Amino acid sequence: MRHLTEGIHRFQRDVFPDKSGLFAQLATTHQPGTLFISCSDARVVPELITQADPGDLFVIRTAGNLIPAYAPGSDGVVAGIEYAVAVLGVKDVIVCGHSSCGAMTALAEGQDLTGAPAVADWLRHADASRARIAADTADEEKVPALVRANVAAQLANLATHPSVARALAEGNVRLHGWVFDIPTGTVEEVDDVTRPAAAA
Repeated sequence: MRHLTEGIHRFQRDVFPDKSGLFAQLATTHQPGTLFISCSDARVVPELITQADPGDLFVIRTAGNLIPAYAPGSDGVVAGIEYAVAVLGVKDVIVCGHSSCGAMTALAEGQDLTGAPAVADWLRHADASRARIAADTADEEKVPALVRANVAAQLANLATHPSVARALAEGNVRLHGWVFDIPTGTVEEVDDVTRPAAAA
């Protein structure tokens, strides 16, 4: 904990003064241009990866960057998506998976999750992702393939949300799928799980 409090002091002393004008503006304005949905993994930091300033990204983080298909009822993920798209009017939505994802590894390897029943239940939102993987996928390729398939599947789930479907129909939002590779720092764009290409 000490390193975090020391970090606050460094922020206040070394970072905030140079950005005080930006924070003064942000105190009364909230207009992010992008909704960034990523995994909760501590190694994935959207603002660092994109070099975005405070206020640029509206961030939702979930285990496995999973997005439940829309269903009526209260849900923090659904509410966050609706707020970003319908209220804030973001123009781009990114679903970002990453290498060595613990959630995707657990699914690809069939790990026993009986000791973590809430996690097991949550990972059912990746059932469609698992169905996208070819049965003959080599063991060493299962996790990377599932990570990419999961991004594609979550983009499909995202499109079931009324606020997103409406914005797509009106041409007001664009959806993007990314995979962040931790050891190399590269980002791969995934628009079709069978055709990964370098992100622009």
